[in-house]
Amino acid sequence: MGKKTVGVKRRLAKFLKANRRPPLWVMMKTNRRFVRNPKQRHWRHKKLKV
Repeated sequence: MGKKTVGVKRRLAKFLKANRRPPLWVMMKTNRRFVRNPKQRHWRHKKLKV
């Protein structure tokens, strides 16, 4: 990560935080209507345009 600029690192951190599943309390509160995150991606299947 040494050669990456601060902006790229920030964007990567943002994508990393967005790539999580919804918390358990959300699933419980909505009666499992929201089970998965629609914006979740796999590091090998989809590349980011950073």
